[in-house]
Amino acid sequence: MISGFQKFLLRGNLIDLAVGVLIGAAFGKVVDTFTKGIIMPIIGIFGGVPNFDALKFTINKSEFMYGTFLTSLISFVITAAIIYFFVIVPFNALMDRFKREEKPAVAEPSNEEKLLAEIRDALRARP
Repeated sequence: MISGFQKFLLRGNLIDLAVGVLIGAAFGKVVDTFTKGIIMPIIGIFGGVPNFDALKFTINKSEFMYGTFLTSLISFVITAAIIYFFVIVPFNALMDRFKREEKPAVAEPSNEEKLLAEIRDALRARP
């Protein structure tokens, strides 16, 4: 039982997945810092930093804090835009630049096509 668990842990896919999760978490922190430290202040120049945390409504003494959801939603959209425009678009452009155009292999004519070509050539050669 222990050896099976050990094999499971040492499989290549699990290690690759763990590395991907760790790199993704670290990259998420970088993007979050970039969003909060650079993008949000730029937005703040034009209309104030979008922070709706104080927005809420009450029903039967229960407070619904929909402002925190709006703030998180705006932050998500900004983060997604940053990832798209600063990671995905440049990566796709780089991959397109280095992508080799593979030409399809020219198929050799079949025996019937060769025979028809010989008949055509023989008919053309007749006076």
